[in-house]
Amino acid sequence: MNAKPRGRQFFNNPGPTNIPDRVLRAMDRPVLDFMSDEFLAIQHACHAGVKRVLKTDQTLYMYNASGHGAWEAALANLFSAGDTVLIVETGYFSLSWAEMAVNLGIKVETFAADWRTGADVAKLAERLAKDKAHEIKAVLTVHNETATGMVLPVADIRRAMDETKHPALLLSDTISSLASMEYKMDAWGVDVTVGGSQKGLMLPTGMSLTGVSNKAIEVSRKNKAPRHYWNWEMMNGRAPQKFVGTAPVHMFFGLQESLKMLEEETLDGVFARHARLADATRAAVRAWGADGKGPQLYGQATDRLSNSVTAVMMPEGANSDAMRKIAVDRYNLSLGGGLGPLMGKVFRIGHMGDLNEPMLLGCLATTELAMKTAGVPFAPGGVDAAIASLAS
Repeated sequence: MNAKPRGRQFFNNPGPTNIPDRVLRAMDRPVLDFMSDEFLAIQHACHAGVKRVLKTDQTLYMYNASGHGAWEAALANLFSAGDTVLIVETGYFSLSWAEMAVNLGIKVETFAADWRTGADVAKLAERLAKDKAHEIKAVLTVHNETATGMVLPVADIRRAMDETKHPALLLSDTISSLASMEYKMDAWGVDVTVGGSQKGLMLPTGMSLTGVSNKAIEVSRKNKAPRHYWNWEMMNGRAPQKFVGTAPVHMFFGLQESLKMLEEETLDGVFARHARLADATRAAVRAWGADGKGPQLYGQATDRLSNSVTAVMMPEGANSDAMRKIAVDRYNLSLGGGLGPLMGKVFRIGHMGDLNEPMLLGCLATTELAMKTAGVPFAPGGVDAAIASLAS
């Protein structure tokens, strides 16, 4: 029987992410009655804090569910079978959201795009302009595609919608960008924002949210499609706790602490730290592939690279999952794998949430060690490049 590697695991998955000790300690307490004044005060403070992170004054709904639950909440409240939505392709998760919509009877048109370069917003505007009958009820976007490490310019998409005078709703998934990268729900004109607990908010998986504009709430009130657990109108009727069922009390204990941590650092500080760690990660990957034979950044549009996760394309003939298995089994480093058509071809380095420079450098050094052990060709100097980036 092989013993598990000693020491603390370096966890660089792009979600779930590291849970700070402060958050774990905050959750290690007796339960409260979820209708008590004490708990409702915590819940109210958390709602206000999350809205500050989203930069919104709109309505917030929270769920006992992963981010997929919030996806379904948005779809179930806004659309009926036969309605048409346009989803902007960014990678695996955009197509997964589209699949969910199809399974709910919604007609889905995919605005196709190369995963490595991203969608052309000008061409998207042309497509919207052609929809004279306004059959498209909503444009669905993934702000930060976790599978590819690419960002979608949501503000530019809103601008395209406004310039073409298209009345569709704008929905945005921020599951892997929330509390890691700048996002402005109200200023960008987003009607529904989807988020989750297990990434930038530094919590366990199991709680998700939707920020909802007044326009979207009016649409949901007119929608006759059946729904129950996700029903916003029903949640409004369950005030003050606003849950269909029992509220996730201990998740709110943790969320209260994680919001304190974000506010202590300030959101600008959080975003700057994520940008700094992302730049260092990309510097390492570029060094590994400097000779043209090693790993390369999967994303090819430099202005759209994510600050929360970096996707790395393996050289021809090298298997990312084999290297990842060595990393975790021998060296106790957990990396993300490729999803869908990228399985075995890509690995992902998560650098979001509770992470600092020593933790990142440990990850990058151990990734080099795992690649060396696996026989993956790469040029030396990745860690040195990351150090130079961080020290600049």
